[in-house]
Amino acid sequence: MAGHTSILEDDSRLSRIDRALLRLEHVMALVSGLAVFSLMVLAVISVGGRNMFNAPLPGYVDWIEQAMPLIAFLGISYVQRQGGHIRMDILIGQLKGRALWLFELFSVVLILMLILALIWGSWAHFARSFDFGAPLWSRDSSIDIGIPLWPAKLLAPVAFGVLALRLVLQIWGYGRALVLGLENPVAVPLIQDTAAQAAAEAEQLDGHG
Repeated sequence: MAGHTSILEDDSRLSRIDRALLRLEHVMALVSGLAVFSLMVLAVISVGGRNMFNAPLPGYVDWIEQAMPLIAFLGISYVQRQGGHIRMDILIGQLKGRALWLFELFSVVLILMLILALIWGSWAHFARSFDFGAPLWSRDSSIDIGIPLWPAKLLAPVAFGVLALRLVLQIWGYGRALVLGLENPVAVPLIQDTAAQAAAEAEQLDGHG
């Protein structure tokens, strides 16, 4: 599974693009977190209305369905940037130099191929739901209160598109490290050893002190 990683930065074009994309990923991750908080608020309103007034929030399940893509998809690119997705760090941590960058490059290329297929499929799914000529531009809606489903369906290809950009940057970073034989490339997650993890945690605690 994923361990502690660090991402180095410098003044190179790759690093500048990485930081620019990170700002977008931060916004998307914030929206995802706000969606989680909103569901908590809706749950309180629905349960409180049911218990006190025998009137739960209308369309509560519909709103949950609308929020699920926000929670599930908007943060995946940021997590990929941080190296937080499940990975075999025990195996990868044994590799060094070009062997490590080759393995990382190969794995990211495979992920990108999968994501491109998911972008194509999720966009087709959105296209079947969206219609400029239909009421609220939607061919389908939620069962209870009739919320159009196309905005939620659009989130998947948009989030996967941002993830694809992140993967392209990481392919660039790993490829550059492989060709140039770099020890610490920028814009890619680098696995930290135990000492580096402890130093990073101590520095974080000092910053909060």
